[in-house]
Amino acid sequence: MLSFWKYQGTGNDFVMLDNRQKIVDASNADLITDLCDRRFGIGADGLILIEEDEQADFKMVYFNADGKESTMCGNGGRCIVAFAKQLGIIEQECHFSAIDGMHYATIDEAGIVSLQMIDVDGVEVRDKHLFVNTGSPHHVEIVRNLMYFDVYKKGKQIRNSQEYAPKGTNVNFVEQEGPNHFRIRTYERGVEDETLSCGTGATAVAIAMHALGKVDQNEVKIEVEGGDLSVAFNWENQTYKQVFLKGPATFVFQGTISI
Repeated sequence: MLSFWKYQGTGNDFVMLDNRQKIVDASNADLITDLCDRRFGIGADGLILIEEDEQADFKMVYFNADGKESTMCGNGGRCIVAFAKQLGIIEQECHFSAIDGMHYATIDEAGIVSLQMIDVDGVEVRDKHLFVNTGSPHHVEIVRNLMYFDVYKKGKQIRNSQEYAPKGTNVNFVEQEGPNHFRIRTYERGVEDETLSCGTGATAVAIAMHALGKVDQNEVKIEVEGGDLSVAFNWENQTYKQVFLKGPATFVFQGTISI
């Protein structure tokens, strides 16, 4: 029997496992896929292990629903901070390691997590879209009538296109809602579907819109299908620094499952 916790960040949901005692074999992709299965398992967009780290409060190991260890997940990073607090590892602030390096985060009493993302030193402005790496690769494209846009079909095409071969990319479609306010929908690789939210995607969109001159403040509201996020940053010496992704991280339920 395996104990697990379920968390969600603006609808991006995760199976969380306390692996400080190395009880889970992280190389077992079939196990991870089974746990993330929405019909025969717990159900989630991804699975996250919290582990010991000699240089930080803890280590985050993130897997997509396809069972493969993946690049940084912003919403997952916020959720693991809330999970670490529930386990008594941290109180209001922490440093943790992830696949893209060290992260700093704070959490308040309402469960709002502010997570520092990596610095971003380049935004590629291409023909009809932009490309930004915020710990994970992101295609960013402005569209009209986002509510009715076929995110799955178009996102899948771009994710698997030759432009991003062989590893693919996450795909974000954007529509401006107001000053420094954007709505996005995201197709995530590894999940291979649209998700209700993507933290690194929201971060990529905020930075991309600033690069296009559509943002005149250092904090941007990003409306995702599962709620609202905000992204703050400083633009210094052609680099986006002090990049923070802020939003709720919510405990859903705890249980055990036979493996």
